[in-house]
Amino acid sequence: MGALGAAIYGRMTTLPRVSPDGRRFVADIADRLDRVRSIAEGEKEYLQGVIEFYQTTLTINAAIIGHAQNEEVKRLTEASYAQNEEIKKISAWAAIFFAPTLIGTVYGMNFTHMPELHWVVGYPAALILMVLASVALYLVFKHRGWL
Repeated sequence: MGALGAAIYGRMTTLPRVSPDGRRFVADIADRLDRVRSIAEGEKEYLQGVIEFYQTTLTINAAIIGHAQNEEVKRLTEASYAQNEEIKKISAWAAIFFAPTLIGTVYGMNFTHMPELHWVVGYPAALILMVLASVALYLVFKHRGWL
């Protein structure tokens, strides 16, 4: 508005109908409006600087928050991986102990038609089968890196 007013009053100084005193008065008003424009432009530049400063601050804060979130996700991922490794170990040991339990359960039924009941080596054969099954599972899980 200062620039527009200064331009209008500046043109009024060139009008032939305005008296010399009127021209000085109009020129003074045009000069004051030009100063208002100049001050307004300075304030505008200052406010632009303030806005840029706060935008930079917000960008930095967003980057810091993003970094913190990435660190949290990394920590959670590492914890999840460690937990999965522990579950693998627990599952492997459960499978190793399940094999002898299964064999012992079947042989513990004592049905009359089980030929192993009358074998002299039936009991040692069952024990050897349990140990072999457990060792085989242990070796498989060890080879896969679960133990």
